[in-house]
Amino acid sequence: MSWNEPTPSGEDTTRRRVPAPAGHRRAPQSHRAPGAPTPSMPYATGPGSYLGDGSGAAYPGAGNGTVHPGEATGAAYPAPHHGRHAGGPAVPEAPHGARDAGDAGETAPKRPTRDRYLDLLRSVALVRVVVYHLFGWAWLTVLFPSMGVMFTLAGSLMARSLARPAWSVIRSRVRRLLPPMWLFSAFALPTMLWLGWKPVKEEGLWWFVRLGSYLLPVGSPPYPEVSGSDGGWFETSWADQAAGPLWYIRAYLWFVIASPLLLKAFRKLPWVTMLAPIGLTAVFGTGLVTIPGATGEGVVDFTVFASCWILGFAHHDGLLKQVPRYLAVSSAAIIMGFGIWWASGHLTDEGWNLDEIPLAQATWSFGFCLILLQYAPSWEKLPGRLAPYDGLVTLANNRAVTIYIWHNLLLMATVPLIDQMWKIGWVDEHLGAYSDGLYNGLSLILIWPLTGLAILAFGWVEDVAAKRRPRLWPSGKPARPTPVPAAAGGGGHHRH
Repeated sequence: MSWNEPTPSGEDTTRRRVPAPAGHRRAPQSHRAPGAPTPSMPYATGPGSYLGDGSGAAYPGAGNGTVHPGEATGAAYPAPHHGRHAGGPAVPEAPHGARDAGDAGETAPKRPTRDRYLDLLRSVALVRVVVYHLFGWAWLTVLFPSMGVMFTLAGSLMARSLARPAWSVIRSRVRRLLPPMWLFSAFALPTMLWLGWKPVKEEGLWWFVRLGSYLLPVGSPPYPEVSGSDGGWFETSWADQAAGPLWYIRAYLWFVIASPLLLKAFRKLPWVTMLAPIGLTAVFGTGLVTIPGATGEGVVDFTVFASCWILGFAHHDGLLKQVPRYLAVSSAAIIMGFGIWWASGHLTDEGWNLDEIPLAQATWSFGFCLILLQYAPSWEKLPGRLAPYDGLVTLANNRAVTIYIWHNLLLMATVPLIDQMWKIGWVDEHLGAYSDGLYNGLSLILIWPLTGLAILAFGWVEDVAAKRRPRLWPSGKPARPTPVPAAAGGGGHHRH
């Protein structure tokens, strides 16, 4: 679990940790210069494939071959630029249905395709989050900084979408984010109340106001420190565990709202805007300046990952392609080296858990993601030995919100299920002596079918939020668009 967990209601606002159950330890455009080479294709994923968007289709029409009103059609990204405008901001997207060629013989622009490398990164990030929350291995935060990767990918997609009017983009993102969270809240909040959570008298009306964060996550949702019972289906720290992932939803919402201003600042002063949040992390994330309470937690989260979000802008706008690779990689290595050096002098009880060391998290994640993007291949399909996992990668991207929001509860659900297994006489007789050592391994096996059940039960809400036909298991490849026969006397095909 990250260092930026919500503060329990009625508790002191300093960070604290509640012990996890056995087996479930939580770690608590720029303007391109004339003559500059044309950048490679941007992350062509349309609205919805990244965590926090929730539309379910990573690209326009993914899954059924159609483009829905209000979604990016890709028409504004003619080959070979695919969305990056050589002189500044991306070209505004054409409205749905405006793909007719004006002259006979004109060929319709190529539809953007999925960048499977970036889809793969997001899938790996989700798996790493699940494994980390199960085993609590601090070194995983160094091996692969999942949250920085996901914020970087989301920033790239946000820059692409902001070719449209900013207000419509923000409204679309919020609309796609909230319904999956509302479904989660419809389970979690009544369960907390049913298990005995009561208003905190000292907070008065403010306690009820804070509950609104379960509907609109602008702040940290409150939760009871202790809920449930030892040995029951809801062990005592389940509410703390359940609310843990919601910090990301809050941070994502802040970034979405701030993106129009951030993008405008980035295109005027790209490197200053990109690196400034790391400087702010050095102020707010090290105790030099402290903002108390949940507001302070939100500010620290924002500054820690803002550079990664803006790095996504740079990826979309092609800025990174203008930097020589040796310079980008060496600079990233220096930044990452500083992060490791800082972490070594500020280790917590959890050791090398960068989630607990904001400045180390900010610098290591930024450098790591910069290298990932510098060496990013452009895959329209997963190559070689990765090809068999194509369906799983597509599913993880289309149901990223569902997987992320529910994974902690699902991890906790594995414990009572395993307990039931020991009640079988043969199992207890032959394996009972190894029960403690087997818990984590069995949980790792059980979490994936449970995740599949959660996708079937709750994932369709992401499609509804995106105003798309609900799908139970969206792992298939996008349908190929049907070409429209050329009109009489015309020499080209028009794709709508």
